[in-house]
Amino acid sequence: MRARPGRVTIYDVAARAGVSISTVSLAVSSPHRVRVETRERIVEAATALGYRMTEGRRIGAARIAVAAPFTTYPSYLRRLSGMLRRARDAAVDIIPYDLDSAAAADEPLLDVLPTRTDVAALVVMGVPLGGAARRASRAARIPIVYVDVVPTRADVGGPVVLVDDHEGGAQIGRHLAGLGHRRVLFVHEPQRSPSYVSAGMLRIDGLSQYVDVVSLAIDGPSSVDERVLRARTDAGSTAIVANHDQFAAAILSRLRSASGTAPVAVVGYDDGEVAAALDLTTVRQPFEESGRTALELALGLASGAGSAHETLRLAPSLIVRSSSVPAPSGFASGGARDAEISRESR
Repeated sequence: MRARPGRVTIYDVAARAGVSISTVSLAVSSPHRVRVETRERIVEAATALGYRMTEGRRIGAARIAVAAPFTTYPSYLRRLSGMLRRARDAAVDIIPYDLDSAAAADEPLLDVLPTRTDVAALVVMGVPLGGAARRASRAARIPIVYVDVVPTRADVGGPVVLVDDHEGGAQIGRHLAGLGHRRVLFVHEPQRSPSYVSAGMLRIDGLSQYVDVVSLAIDGPSSVDERVLRARTDAGSTAIVANHDQFAAAILSRLRSASGTAPVAVVGYDDGEVAAALDLTTVRQPFEESGRTALELALGLASGAGSAHETLRLAPSLIVRSSSVPAPSGFASGGARDAEISRESR
């Protein structure tokens, strides 16, 4: 981001001193963490440019807006925490905006950008941009970083940070197939709009490379009831895969309260305190790393040093715990892939 005429920013100081903006920030807020010669060079540059370095104030801090369905999915709060940790050592103010879940919307698009006009960049997580937002971002020249969104060709160009959900589904499929499972029930939220590619859709694609998949849409973890048990029985599945760990926790609770139920493998997605407490097999997503990476990309765009065409794909990892039990001896759903594979998911 270039300074306007007559306005000196932290980027000008960093460029003149030959250091990063985070080093300039440290020289202001934690001078003991910066080498003496570097600190003197920064002070000299700031003095020459007329930049006011005031300890305790974030003079010249870049403002980064972050829009995501924070209150719907706790995973986005974990991504935000990764940003906040990265922001400790950088001159950046993070401004969060809560959005509706894309899965719950007929038109799952962000059509109103954050109203702050002084943001240096925008990070959009989990919700695609609509036409109005694309036009507004072009007009305002706001650089955008996407997280957990597969942009369409119509979207404003910007770097993308993705966790490989197809590979995460494939890891679950390989694991369950190795335990003798042939058909699984995939439980997820209803996806009201088919106009975007969701994480759940990619997970089903990866999972179905190794096992037959029957999908079941449930409004949310609190709505998990006997329908899940009936759907599993009707499908002849020996394992249940949940689109996230909150679903998996509700399913485990329902299974444990049902009498006379044969052991059923349950696998979640995300990993965290809930999964560890329940000893739940799940796929660990690098949430904090994805948030940190997104913030670094946004700062790069704001300073004019970043690329708008990067796609960074982070790898998930399967965490095996006791909830993924082998298929019952002698039970198989047949070799034919005769399950109806639904593409609905969040």
